Amino acid sequence: MRKNIAVVILAAGLGTRMKSDKAKVLHEVAERPMILYVVDAARKAAGDDIIVVVGHQAQKVQEIISETAQLHFAYQEKQLGTAHAVSYALPHIPHHCDEIVILCGDVPLILPETITGLVEDQLACHRDISLLAVELKNPYGYGRVLLDDSGQVFGIIEEADATAEQRKIKLINAGIYCINRQFLQDALPKIQSNNAQEELYLTDIMAIGYKEKKKMGVMVAADYHQILGVNNCQDLKEVDKIMKKRMRNIS
Repeated sequence: MRKNIAVVILAAGLGTRMKSDKAKVLHEVAERPMILYVVDAARKAAGDDIIVVVGHQAQKVQEIISETAQLHFAYQEKQLGTAHAVSYALPHIPHHCDEIVILCGDVPLILPETITGLVEDQLACHRDISLLAVELKNPYGYGRVLLDDSGQVFGIIEEADATAEQRKIKLINAGIYCINRQFLQDALPKIQSNNAQEELYLTDIMAIGYKEKKKMGVMVAADYHQILGVNNCQDLKEVDKIMKKRMRNIS
C-alpha cells in the first residue's frame, strides 16, 4: 500500500438497464452489494484515501459503504458523464496524494494487485497517465483504445462514436486509469461534450494528453474477467457466477 495514491470510485448511476429502482452499485454479487468489492480492492491499494462519487440513492449507498469503511464522499446531483463525476471528486482528494486511480463501482471483480500493478507501471515509466486495457474477441459495447503507428495511445473511442473500422479493434478500455494529479486537474476543464451522448467522457483525457505530448501508456491485463462491468441483469448473473467461483477457489 502506497501513501501517495488516492482512488476515486464512480458510483452515482442508477443503471436503468437493470430494470430496477435500486442504485446499480447496490445490486448484489454473491449476496453482497457490488460496490463493497470495489471498495475492498481500493482500500488494499490506497488505505482510506478513497473518494466515492455518489448520486442516485446517495444516502443509501453512503450508509452501506460506511458500515465497513470511513471514506470520503462526493455528491454528483446530475450524471453528465465520467469526467463530470471525477471533477466532483477532485476537491476531496487529500493533499499528499499525487497519483489518482479511477475505478468504476460496477466492476466488482477488480483485484487489488491489478490496481497496485497499474500504479507501479505508471511510476516506473514516469507517465502522466496509464490506462488499463484488455483484449476481447468480441469487444462490442466497449470503448476501443486507439494506437498510432509507434504504439502510442492517442485516444479512446466509444462504441456509439466509433467508425466501422474502429469497431474492429480488439483492445478495449477497461475504464480504469492511473493519472497524475496535476495533469488530471489541468485536463478536466478541457474535456467537451461533443459526442453522441452529449456527456463529458473521461476517455477524452487520452486525446488531450496526446495533443500536449504527455507521457501515456497502456497496461494490458491478462484476465479480462476483472474488468467486466455490470450494465444489465445478464451481466449481473455472469459476474455473480464468476465471483462465487473465485470465492470457492480461495476457500
